[in-house]
Amino acid sequence: MAASSTVLALSQALKPIGLLGGRLGKSARVCGAVVSCHRGKSTYTGRIIPPPAKYGGRHTVTLIPGDGIGPELLNHVRELFRFSCVPVDFEVVNVTHDAESDMSNAITAIRRNGVALKGNIETNHTLPPSHKSRNNLLRTSLDLYANVMHCQSLPGVQTRHKNIDIIIIRENTEGEYSSLEHESVSGVVESLKIITRHNSLRIADYAFKLAREKGRRRVTAVHKANIMKLGDGLFLQCCKEVASGYPDIAFDSMIVDNTTMQLVSKPEQFDVMVMPNLYGNVVSNVCAGLVGGPGLVPGANYGNNYAVFETATRNTGKSIAGRNIANPTAMLLASCLMLDHLKLHEYASMVRWAVFQTMNETKLHTPDIGGQGTTSEVVQSIMRNIQSTGPLTAEHI
Repeated sequence: MAASSTVLALSQALKPIGLLGGRLGKSARVCGAVVSCHRGKSTYTGRIIPPPAKYGGRHTVTLIPGDGIGPELLNHVRELFRFSCVPVDFEVVNVTHDAESDMSNAITAIRRNGVALKGNIETNHTLPPSHKSRNNLLRTSLDLYANVMHCQSLPGVQTRHKNIDIIIIRENTEGEYSSLEHESVSGVVESLKIITRHNSLRIADYAFKLAREKGRRRVTAVHKANIMKLGDGLFLQCCKEVASGYPDIAFDSMIVDNTTMQLVSKPEQFDVMVMPNLYGNVVSNVCAGLVGGPGLVPGANYGNNYAVFETATRNTGKSIAGRNIANPTAMLLASCLMLDHLKLHEYASMVRWAVFQTMNETKLHTPDIGGQGTTSEVVQSIMRNIQSTGPLTAEHI
């Protein structure tokens, strides 16, 4: 029961502006594997229209393995999809941190397919200033302006705080990530933080629409307007303007340094949070730590035309790559968000249920959350859960 309730809550809360979803309730038959998981139909009312299925109802998704543990985790996603006969074909595009042509090919592939699943691409800080983060370049080139992350306590994971349920919305295209730096005179470097009214209004409106759709009661804007009075002051003012159009949702604001302290002391006070780019990076990592770590939380990046799914904290996990101990949960849940975006809700709920069944009922955990299980053992357990749930009928797909 704990696993089922967790799946239901996550599938509802992680559906930004109607993009994600899938409820437990019905069953469907997939490729002879037994994959019923008490799933039900869900509606799709999002602003972003997913790419239509082609060739007999199959979707093509761009797959970017990335660095560190990304390739091995995405191989497990592909293995699980094949086992469950998920109607998705992957177009693999390998991107390295130093090849311009690789990045161009990846962007072209995402524009062609409309959706991508990716591992994090390493950004080497020793490279020259002209080199731009490949992850950042992807987000700005495709105008993936909204990064959405849902941090929720999981019954099978022991943490200091319980009952955490926070949705974080991060502006994804400007701020300190604008990559505009110069050395004005020797020994003096200026880094430009770009805040625009257009993008601030856009992300604030996204946050309030999501809050209303999900029945959330409060939106908190995170800022540092007491020091950056023009830049963060503009962002905060835009949030206030948008908030005035949503009288049914409470609005407050909090300075970013106080926010981090409040998160680790009383996280239950937060509901929906919206913030500029860099603060979103910091707060997302803090929240991931509160619910068990980076191996548990998926993330999604949305624009008006494209969507890219990945782990929420964007870590490469380079130190544990190839050791078969990486937690596959975040990447598998990211793939579920992708399936929901493609309106393959039954498949998404099937995989999501099996993941939480392994975590919360079987309690097979990788070392990052106190267990001794390997990545492969966790994935095999998930596949056994899928196979054990009963026969499926095609009319429910």
